[in-house]
Amino acid sequence: AYCYHGQTLLASDKCGEAIRSLQESEKFFAKAEALCKEYGETKGPGTTAKPSGHLFFRKLGSLIKNTLEKCQRENGFIYFQKVPAEAPQLELKANYGLVEPVPFEFPALNAHWTPETLAAFDLTKRPKDDTAKPKPEEEVKPLKEPDIKPQKDSGCQIS
Repeated sequence: AYCYHGQTLLASDKCGEAIRSLQESEKFFAKAEALCKEYGETKGPGTTAKPSGHLFFRKLGSLIKNTLEKCQRENGFIYFQKVPAEAPQLELKANYGLVEPVPFEFPALNAHWTPETLAAFDLTKRPKDDTAKPKPEEEVKPLKEPDIKPQKDSGCQIS
């Protein structure tokens, strides 16, 4: 999130904040990389997953590095902005592209559904002679198909 936030800050000409955001991103990426390698080396049942070798994880590392280098380079000869000591706050609530969820409410119970009605659905009290006997298969009689002869006078022409 800090990486993409840094790209957004760079696009809005806030290069100093973008550098700090990308430095924070680099710190969290290094921590995640260490955890992924530790997870990949654990012994136990199941498949051996290697999250650090996942394509997204590999691309994210190079994206962070390249964007940080670009920000530092541009800040050195274009923007000359001071890098803040603290990382910028992330906007955690999206304000575009999402629909507000509608809270679900159960409908009111109908008056017919009483405890006695619900108790009548006990499947253990079903009749024992409930085995359905398969119907004997009937012999399928062949049908006579009509004799259709092609007509040459259909009115269609191929040109």
